[in-house]
Amino acid sequence: MSVRTSRTSRRASAPASPAARRALGGGADILLAASLWGTTGTARTFAPGASSVSVAAARIVIGGLLLLAFAAATRRDGLRRLLRGRASLATLALGAVAIAIYQVAFFVAVSRTGVAVGTVVTIGSAPAFTGLIGLATRRTVLTGRWTLATAGAVAGCALLIGSGHGSGADPAGIALALLSGLAYAVYATAASVLITRGEDDRATAGALFGAAAALLVPVLAAEPAGWLLTGPGAATALYLGAVTTGLGYVLFARGLRGTPATTATTLTLAEPAVAAVLGTAVLGEHLGATAYAGLGLLAASLVALVAPVRRARKGRRRGNELV
Repeated sequence: MSVRTSRTSRRASAPASPAARRALGGGADILLAASLWGTTGTARTFAPGASSVSVAAARIVIGGLLLLAFAAATRRDGLRRLLRGRASLATLALGAVAIAIYQVAFFVAVSRTGVAVGTVVTIGSAPAFTGLIGLATRRTVLTGRWTLATAGAVAGCALLIGSGHGSGADPAGIALALLSGLAYAVYATAASVLITRGEDDRATAGALFGAAAALLVPVLAAEPAGWLLTGPGAATALYLGAVTTGLGYVLFARGLRGTPATTATTLTLAEPAVAAVLGTAVLGEHLGATAYAGLGLLAASLVALVAPVRRARKGRRRGNELV
């Protein structure tokens, strides 16, 4: 074996860089968070009689208080530093308002357009809005890989959720779904700004969702909440708040440490795939050929987005550095 071949083999078998490992781990955290969010629709069926807005408000109030308590117990210094930093307060306020708008606008949009159209428009528009925000703020450069993977994931999501459903094209509902997608993109960008700036991820999630919970307490109080006093209703609210919101957004915030917001919002398109699989396995729903094609396209696009990229190194060696 030649010296050149030996060096090439060693480079190919070398372990991934710390940045690459962080990016891969961050992508896994976000996919796991999206999988938890995908269980929301199935869990929602165990609270019959509850309005969608009431469920959304209860989810954020419970989840936000738990996230804030968790941050105070495990990251007290980080939470104190975050809340005392004047430069962070405006970003925190913007992110908290975005969370509240995202939740309420989404559930109202779904009530007007139906689950299929409302979900496709909201989840499908969020990555595009995040990319536009990143370009406008000069925080990111959109690559061809991201563009193709996002387009494929959105198309797969549309095939998966829209298969066999009516159009439900209510203009006001579509507008609310777009507002929800924009608000989610603003939240994801705000969280990414704080975390990449050096703020603790748990403290960031706790502060953002704690503030959003305070904003949604009046909404919860204004809605009929008798369902929360029943056994199934209380269990559903606790699961949605503690698991899909509390644990889900802890994972999402941790994933943002090594994953750009643009990539993160595309990865959350795994949520409807999990929801569809659970609907088939638990609720006895049927998926047609088009839906399975969408599921395959969505999965392939997300794998392409998180798969490591091997770049050829070119240059000349200066001392111990390759330039």
